Amino acid sequence: MTAGPAPLSVTSVEFSGARGGESPLSWGQLAIWRLTRWLDDDDPYFNMPWVLPVYGRRDLDTVLGALRVLVERHETLRTTYEETPGGLVQRVARRGRFAVEVYDAGEARPLAAARELSVRLAATAFDYAADLPFRCAVVTVDGRPRTVALTLSHLAVDGGALEVLARDWRDLLAGGEMAAPAWQPMDQAAVEREGPGAARGERTLRHWRSILERVPLTMFDFPRTEPEEPRFVKVGMESAATAAAAEVLAARWSVSTASVLTAASAVLLGALTGHREVVMQLIVANRHDPRLAAMAGSAVQDGIFVLALPEGTFADAARAGHRQALTAYRNAHYDPYRMMALREEVGRERGRPVDLSAYFNDTRAAGHWPHLPAVEPPGDPAAIAALTERTRTFHVGSWPEVDATALFATGTATNTCELYLMADTAYLPRPTAYALLRGLETLLVASVAGDVPLDEVAGLCGIVPVERPAARDDSSDGPGLLAGRGTA
Repeated sequence: MTAGPAPLSVTSVEFSGARGGESPLSWGQLAIWRLTRWLDDDDPYFNMPWVLPVYGRRDLDTVLGALRVLVERHETLRTTYEETPGGLVQRVARRGRFAVEVYDAGEARPLAAARELSVRLAATAFDYAADLPFRCAVVTVDGRPRTVALTLSHLAVDGGALEVLARDWRDLLAGGEMAAPAWQPMDQAAVEREGPGAARGERTLRHWRSILERVPLTMFDFPRTEPEEPRFVKVGMESAATAAAAEVLAARWSVSTASVLTAASAVLLGALTGHREVVMQLIVANRHDPRLAAMAGSAVQDGIFVLALPEGTFADAARAGHRQALTAYRNAHYDPYRMMALREEVGRERGRPVDLSAYFNDTRAAGHWPHLPAVEPPGDPAAIAALTERTRTFHVGSWPEVDATALFATGTATNTCELYLMADTAYLPRPTAYALLRGLETLLVASVAGDVPLDEVAGLCGIVPVERPAARDDSSDGPGLLAGRGTA
């Protein structure tokens, strides 16, 4: 961990869960495991910093007790992962102990101190075979616990699991009686190996094959440019206007705000690349099953989204995109290694891999923004357009290697639309990335005022379509040949 103030104390907390054991990994766990194999063992990329408030006036023993029960309730928090001669396994420890560091916030606000501490805790990779998949510390003010800083492995949790843990945390601090969780990752792994879970996985593989056999081999079939160094940049936009417009349009068209944003991203990619059929992967929570909805564990997988851009308006594209997104959500539960083999097989049949390096990821806990600035009168196009004066764009960071050419993602803010774009600057230079973000805002705001024809999107949004030479060489074959690894 990076340097910082030393803890006031370190307490060892013993736990004793209802069940231990060993099993293969669930498909959601395998999906994350595959991603971790692309990294060095000491790379902390898949660590997730997180902060929990301490509700009420609780003493340290109460907070430590709540942490102990949280670990006892959820097997994912006491699970290690190991490659054995018999295959990859998860091992749930029935008993054990974990360390809790205690810090004083000093002059800092306790929440800010906890956030900084959680980032420090995340700076060191987990040893998946030996370490429990979390680290935690308590931040105090005048000796009273105010916040808990955690870092968790993405193998153990995803965004949906964090919501489950947050609900439990509030109840545990209140001291109420809680029913034991009915579904754990080992249960999910068992149902995926046989019965309805396995059958669903087979149906999903057939669905993906039917799409992979016909879609464009890549969205990025144009010559690359000289990339930045590092090559991959992440840029962001905070736009209350985008959020307000998305809510108006979702209600008007009877779709979700996620579908509005996904369709807008696809339409802009189509306008840029000249493709009338846009292929993206959606990051799918896979929590529509009530058992998975209440499970603490990692269930996220990719769904395949195909939008054939119709002749007509953005409203037509958004409605079509909503239907296609629902299909993608229904077909995002499968064995990741079977999917990898399928994609390789289709690639051999078609002469080269199908590049699926465009993504959309909605990370919001709810499908709306409950704390947006007031718009008067509600839904007024001019009032929403006025919000664009508050919009800001910014650079988040740069990386030497990322397994995506274009990855759109929302943030979790509830008072504005946080929208991010991770871009491969060999295909999407930084100015193009910023233009796509601001173009999405322009498209949604303009659509509140009236229908936007799809053939006018590029001009309206300031998108300059790519130019393709009459004869292409290998440099124009898109990132599918350059990445050297799959993107599922």
